[in-house]
Amino acid sequence: MTTATLLDLDTPYTLTPEQIARYRRDGCIKLSDVLSPEVLAHYGREISREVAARSQDYKPLEQRDTYGKAFLQISNLWTWNAVVKEFVMGQRLGRIAAHLMGTRGTRLYHDQALFKESGGGMTPWHADQFYWPLSSDHSVTAWIPLQATPLEMGPLAFALGSQALIERRGELALHISDESEKIIGRTLNDCVKSEEPFALGDVSLHAGWNFHRAGANTTAVPREVMTIIYIDSDMIVREPANSSQVNDLATWFPGLKPGDLAASPLNPVVWQAAK
Repeated sequence: MTTATLLDLDTPYTLTPEQIARYRRDGCIKLSDVLSPEVLAHYGREISREVAARSQDYKPLEQRDTYGKAFLQISNLWTWNAVVKEFVMGQRLGRIAAHLMGTRGTRLYHDQALFKESGGGMTPWHADQFYWPLSSDHSVTAWIPLQATPLEMGPLAFALGSQALIERRGELALHISDESEKIIGRTLNDCVKSEEPFALGDVSLHAGWNFHRAGANTTAVPREVMTIIYIDSDMIVREPANSSQVNDLATWFPGLKPGDLAASPLNPVVWQAAK
């Protein structure tokens, strides 16, 4: 096999109607063999190098709050590193996200490396779209472990169907914190929870309003994860509903205002269906 074949990021991944239906019902899905070991090793080296270089100012683990202990969080690596940009702009994942959402295409919102250090704490219950000034629910995060991730490393756990709790979003719209862990966890008691280990090559995708958490990393090695957040390629920016969305509007949609197409230079189209 040629290097180009081994590092393929663009060949379509076949989704079944049952998988699409499950995602829309549960608000999340874990898919197997999405990316090859060669892809994860090649691009993972660059992602890890960027995280190491850009996390030098983090306080020691024991001096951080609950959010800070959850992971090292480095965003928009694609803007600094051409190799990481190849990974983030790969059409396979963008196409999967579009088909799960039922949109004609996907646009990048931003990427995030989420590295849970050895001894890193739990990630409290939360929903990502609490932070995002988006006019529809057509957003999805691809969660991509760069290594096999057993339960001891703290893979994602999902509250199945929680994205459909539209009337309860107000009371559950909380910053990631000890409070969100307690209040959201108690409120979601009736939701079935899904927490599974990830094999190398597994990728999960979850809707912006799906509530999820992760356990602590009790192993001796870091849990290295890259995430890519996709939005509908036709997404419109909404009026921010909280201070976090004000910040995200300025950070991830520079120069845009409510009512604009979410298409700043930081939000290129990743995949679009042929007309």
